[in-house]
Amino acid sequence: MKIDRLLAITIYLLNHGKTSAQKLSQLFEVSVRTIVRDMDTLGQAGIPIVSSVGINGGYEILSTYVMEKQLLKDKEYSAIIIALKGFSSAYEDKRIEQIIEKMNSFADSGDTAVAIDLSVVHENQDLNDRIRILEKAISDKQIVGFEYTNSNNETKYREAEPVKVVYKWYNWYLIGYYEKYEDYCMFKLSRMEQLEITDKKNKREHDSTNISFPKESEAECVTIRLRCRKYLKSKCREYLNGKIVDTFENGDFEFEFTVPENETFWYGAVLSFGKDAKVTSPQFIRDKIIEQCMDIIHSY
Repeated sequence: MKIDRLLAITIYLLNHGKTSAQKLSQLFEVSVRTIVRDMDTLGQAGIPIVSSVGINGGYEILSTYVMEKQLLKDKEYSAIIIALKGFSSAYEDKRIEQIIEKMNSFADSGDTAVAIDLSVVHENQDLNDRIRILEKAISDKQIVGFEYTNSNNETKYREAEPVKVVYKWYNWYLIGYYEKYEDYCMFKLSRMEQLEITDKKNKREHDSTNISFPKESEAECVTIRLRCRKYLKSKCREYLNGKIVDTFENGDFEFEFTVPENETFWYGAVLSFGKDAKVTSPQFIRDKIIEQCMDIIHSY
């Protein structure tokens, strides 16, 4: 909308100073003529826009002009900016960048003590493309179709009513209503292929605010207990995101964590601890490890 663009332009000029019309047209994806008209509109609204010509020409706002701060304190604005920058490092979206620009104009400049960098999440361009497709499908309330490979390496075509895209357990997931189960399910984006928006509209309304993290369509979560040697405390906290539930006289401890049963990120971490970590419960996870270790021995 034009009003949103005018506000965003004002914020940008306050943050960056003199900027050419060409640069502004590229940033806001409009023509140079539209930018010129926007400058006139801002001037008529009482914002002191100054223009200059030549190689270093452009538009700027007089330094005496200050936008009024409202509602939040500087530290609160800074906290929001930290969160937004963390999000933008994981998912590229111009809207997020523009929001950060707006927030920067309300917060004091300078380094912050905390930063969030999720750029590793952003490295897979295919995942980012899938997120954009799903974001549009959610907005348009359209059913999506995709080839999905489950944890048993079975690939089938599925359709779901998309509700929300979330990042959890070190992966992106789609929460969608799955007709087959008549329930909400989680589908890992990295297991999707040939994702497309169908011509079918959602059959029901979804309130994403009341939907938490349903179980994956092919797996449930499981709570696991490990008995570990004392030197593994930091590694357990780092890789398994659980808690110490008991400590023994020699420093060894029991560690408890809850994870999706058929995921590999936690399973590989447990196996990497070797003989210094032993699953005490549940029994079927113990049996699974024993069976797999025997298979490895036989293969060698």
